[in-house]
Amino acid sequence: MTPPRARTWGRIGQTPVVHVRGRGAGRVAMAGMTCYKSGERSRLIYAVREYTGRKNQPKGFGWRDFRDLLVRARIQLGGPIVLVWDNVRIHLTADMREFIDADSDWLTVFQLPTYAPDLNPQEGVWSLVKRDIGNLAAADLGQITRAVKRKLKMLQYRPQVIDGCLAGTGLTLGYE
Repeated sequence: MTPPRARTWGRIGQTPVVHVRGRGAGRVAMAGMTCYKSGERSRLIYAVREYTGRKNQPKGFGWRDFRDLLVRARIQLGGPIVLVWDNVRIHLTADMREFIDADSDWLTVFQLPTYAPDLNPQEGVWSLVKRDIGNLAAADLGQITRAVKRKLKMLQYRPQVIDGCLAGTGLTLGYE
């Protein structure tokens, strides 16, 4: 529940201080994908999970959650997917590899090099979301979750911003 730090305005010599109640056990996890197709608007497909610290509650996303996100993306996009993603450990599990191999008729996967967030347009999306909630002093975890969902929903309706995240990587849509 500790808010991320961001710049703010204040009087000269007087640092603004926002008091936040204790550090909660909660966290908000996000998973998503930016989708690009030549001649069509860019899309953002995402999932948000709130972790409150309850027993047997998952802290983040597992391979099944990523699988479900990919299946949902295929249904929404209506066609095969070429997936370019980073080397997060959960992306490289045996179960995820099995799923990718079983669905190779509609899913092609390319791994980004290790430690290359500058090549991942989704990192630009996460940066925009975090910037928006940078000075949020939330009263509870639900308020953070609502702020994250509101920003992601806003980005879904602004394909030019999603295009900007791709442009920020220096990558382009090219076909051979």
